[in-house]
Amino acid sequence: MTTQAPRKFPLLPVLIGIGAIALIATVILTMDKEGVSEEGEFGTPEVTGTALPPATTGTDPALGFVIPEVVGADFDGTEVRIAHDGRPKIIIFLAHWCSHCQAEVPVVQDWVEAGNLPEGLDLIAVATSTSSTRVNFPPSEWLAGEDWNVPTIVDDTSYSVGSAFGLDAFPFWVFVSPDGLVAGRTSGELPPETITEIAATLVAMTPAG
Repeated sequence: MTTQAPRKFPLLPVLIGIGAIALIATVILTMDKEGVSEEGEFGTPEVTGTALPPATTGTDPALGFVIPEVVGADFDGTEVRIAHDGRPKIIIFLAHWCSHCQAEVPVVQDWVEAGNLPEGLDLIAVATSTSSTRVNFPPSEWLAGEDWNVPTIVDDTSYSVGSAFGLDAFPFWVFVSPDGLVAGRTSGELPPETITEIAATLVAMTPAG
């Protein structure tokens, strides 16, 4: 996995010490690739650009790096993109078997339905690490049961999107500035007030006009 030199980037103050304010409950990623033949539960996303270094404790080595771009699709075939389009982004990586993802999905859905997603900010999910041998399968039914309406990229059997973003635990969050740079990454359940604060900070970075 190659890396690149980060561009100069102002760190988001709200992300410093996020572990202290987030409900940090995570499930470590495990690469179980058995039972991956179910049609519709795996996508064929195209990932371009340089993969981010894996997330680690302490200072995130990906801060200021340009994110990879992704062209993928939701479970129904609707195209979903992660692009360098001048818009800030929050990306959440979910696994159907992760109990903390199961707890976080309704929190995020309620946050969206309450009108808290700011104009000009993209919220995108990635369904990854899917396995028919694990609990709560299939992910499409799980998310439909939660009335999940966040655009969701369905990862492939190699978990290409998750790997490109340095995924290490679930739920995994990537915060992206308007110019396509990593503003922060974290794993764990985030309360709605923290999501709101991060979203507002990202939107405030968008150039006027």
